[in-house]
Amino acid sequence: MVTFQAEIRRAENQGAAMAGWAYVEVPQVIANHIKPGYKQVYRVRGQIDNCSFAGLALMPMGGGDYYLAINGAMRRELKKSIGDVLALALEEDKGFRITMPEDLEICLLDEEEDLMGKFMALAKSHRNYFIKYITDAKTEPTRTKRIAMTVEAMILGLDFGAMIRLDKARRQQE
Repeated sequence: MVTFQAEIRRAENQGAAMAGWAYVEVPQVIANHIKPGYKQVYRVRGQIDNCSFAGLALMPMGGGDYYLAINGAMRRELKKSIGDVLALALEEDKGFRITMPEDLEICLLDEEEDLMGKFMALAKSHRNYFIKYITDAKTEPTRTKRIAMTVEAMILGLDFGAMIRLDKARRQQE
């Protein structure tokens, strides 16, 4: 477990994909202690200000440094905001797994267009976006809608972001 402190920052110049994100920087030296020589996204677990977390994505920034997103829910739990300093203790989350919900699997297998094949052809991290979106639904009607959206996205060949943008555009037209 590697321990260090980092300030919560707001993404401004990292490009449109990260616009408005809150994150902490993880310098190359620290990232190298967590997973030596690795240069891609990987999952970490540990403690942030004595709150336990698991399955967080450590994402490369370039030049060997990484960033760890600190979303709004995490900041509320930590009672921290932009500019505050966090105490982190991190290690690689080797046991991280996201399992496909059975209802999604049934819907993808039920179609004739090899939707399961299209879904499984996505990068693991991209499949995880869809799965987390479905499993985070608080009500059964929302979950059903999200499964239907995922099936439609596979039919249309959309990635997660494109699916969300299509749904937003449809809701604005109503």
